[in-house]
Amino acid sequence: MAPLVTPSITFRNRVVMAPMSRRRSVNGVPGPSAPLYYSQRAGAGLIIAENSAVASNGIGYLNAPGIYNSKQKEAWKKVADEVHKKGGKIFIQLVHSGRIGHPLNHEGEAMLVAPSAIRANETIRTLSDPHAPIPEPLALSTTEVQALVESHVQAAVSAIAIGFDGVEIHGAHGFLPEQFLHPHTNHRTDRYGGSIAGRSRFLLEIMEGVVAAIGKERTGIRLSPFATLNDLPAYAEETATHQYITDALQQLDILYIHLSDQSAGGNPPIPIAYIQDIRKRFRNLLILAGGFTAESAETMLQTGLADLIAFGRPFIANPDLVERFRHNTALTEGNEHTYYTGGDCGYIDYPAIY
Repeated sequence: MAPLVTPSITFRNRVVMAPMSRRRSVNGVPGPSAPLYYSQRAGAGLIIAENSAVASNGIGYLNAPGIYNSKQKEAWKKVADEVHKKGGKIFIQLVHSGRIGHPLNHEGEAMLVAPSAIRANETIRTLSDPHAPIPEPLALSTTEVQALVESHVQAAVSAIAIGFDGVEIHGAHGFLPEQFLHPHTNHRTDRYGGSIAGRSRFLLEIMEGVVAAIGKERTGIRLSPFATLNDLPAYAEETATHQYITDALQQLDILYIHLSDQSAGGNPPIPIAYIQDIRKRFRNLLILAGGFTAESAETMLQTGLADLIAFGRPFIANPDLVERFRHNTALTEGNEHTYYTGGDCGYIDYPAIY
C-alpha cells in the first residue's frame, strides 16, 4: 500500500477505482449523490470516474453521463471538488459509444454513428424497452470523424478546467475508437480505414490532440485487447494492431495504459505474454484491471508487470476498500440488482468500517 510517486502525480497507494457506469445520470447529468459516492471512495490511489460521453450522440446507455454541456460540467465539478477535499486524485473517462446505444437514449434522439454502417447484434435498455434491438448506425463522413476527434479534445479541456486531475480515453469495450480499430466494423476506404495504420488513426489523433491540449502527464487510455465485447469478434491482426498503438502511445509519452481483462465475464483473457510484450514497449505506468483480489493484485505488482491494479465491483459495496485490504478485512458483497437501477439504494448506502 506504499505510495507511487511520478514526476507529475503522486498516488497515495497502488489501488485504482476502475471506471464503472452506474447509470444514475438523468439526461446525462451526474445526480446529486454522485459527489458523495465518489468522495466516499477517495481512499483509492486514483479514481477513474465513469465513462462520460463527449457528444450528444455518444452516450449509449440509458442514464449514462456526458461532459459536453454546462449542466453536466457543473455536476462533474462538484464531484472533483469533493474527492479533492478528501485528498483523493480523480481522472474522468471520456467515451463515445458509436454504434452501441439507441437514439432514445440520446439527447434529441440523435442517431447512432460508426465508422461503417454495420449494426451491432445486441440489445440495449431504453425507457420503453429493457431489450431494444440496437439499430444500424450512420457511417461517419471524413469531416465528421475529424469533428469527433475534436469533441474528445474539447471534453478533455473541459475536464481539466472543472478540476479533474486528468482524463482517460476509452479505447476499449467495443466503443467508437475500437470500432475504428476493428476490421469487422471498419470498412472505410478513406484515411481512417484500410490498414492497421488507417484504422488506428482515429484513436491516435484523439490521443495526440488531448496530449497537446492538456499535457501528456494528465492523459491515459483504456484498452481491452482480445475481449470480444459488443459484437466485436477476434481478428487476425489484433495483436499487431495493439502493438502498433502501444508503440505510438510510447512516442506520445502518455502517463498510463489501462488494460481491461474481461475474462471474469467469460470473455477471452489478455495473455501474460502479451502483457509482458506491452511492458517492454511502453515504459510509463501500466494499470491492469479484471477480477483481481488483494492477493492476486499484490502478486502481479510484485512481478513488475503492473504499476497499479484497478478494482471495479469491489468498490461498489466497499467504499473503504483500500483500508479493508490493508487490514485484511472481509469484503461486503454488492447487490447486483441495484448496480444500474438509479437512486441512492446500493449507491451511497454501503457502510465504511474504517
